[in-house]
Amino acid sequence: MRQSNSIDNDLWRIFRIMSEFVDGFQLFTDLGPAVSIFGSAVTPTDDPYYVKAQETASLLVKSGFAVITGGGPGIMEAANKGAKEAGGESIGLNIFLPREQKPNPFATTMVHFRYFFCRKVMFVKNAKAFIIFPGGYGTMDEFFEALTLIQTKRIDQFPVVLVGKKFWSGLIDWMYTVLLKENKIVDKDVDLFTLVEEPEEAVKIVNDFYSDFIRENGA
Repeated sequence: MRQSNSIDNDLWRIFRIMSEFVDGFQLFTDLGPAVSIFGSAVTPTDDPYYVKAQETASLLVKSGFAVITGGGPGIMEAANKGAKEAGGESIGLNIFLPREQKPNPFATTMVHFRYFFCRKVMFVKNAKAFIIFPGGYGTMDEFFEALTLIQTKRIDQFPVVLVGKKFWSGLIDWMYTVLLKENKIVDKDVDLFTLVEEPEEAVKIVNDFYSDFIRENGA
């Protein structure tokens, strides 16, 4: 009987996973180009990077992009706020956690996920770039997942931009002095991302990348 209950639970879990993918794919059916913005959920509103995330999202909207975040507080809230106030698509992909993540009020569209891996697919699906502000394990996870997918050619290359030179410099130094030096990655792998400080720099990288892409491909 116990085994039967376990099988039933697994089957229901599969249906929940399918439902999350369906909801996510329906959301993106009519969505144009978008940029996913990541960063710490505990960033206060008076933090300089909160302000920069808000400005970045506003500039992206003015460049024709929708903005996607994890839907929570901190950097996510800032980005959704900037996108909404600029009159653009402001999308939140919220995740149910044991310590419940409260959705921020600035996402004009909010989708709720139980499973991280379903949510992570949606971050990538329509994203034309990742812009990543200082954050913790979740932020690092999204950063390295993007690099892994691009490195292994599971997705086409797109801009991955880190914002915050002081915050990210130690990690980048380690990538050069340990990963690269010990041949765990190759030279071109450290060219898969760019480090900047200001919102204008981050958005310019995205705009320049697609201007060059259109010119080179005649699209």
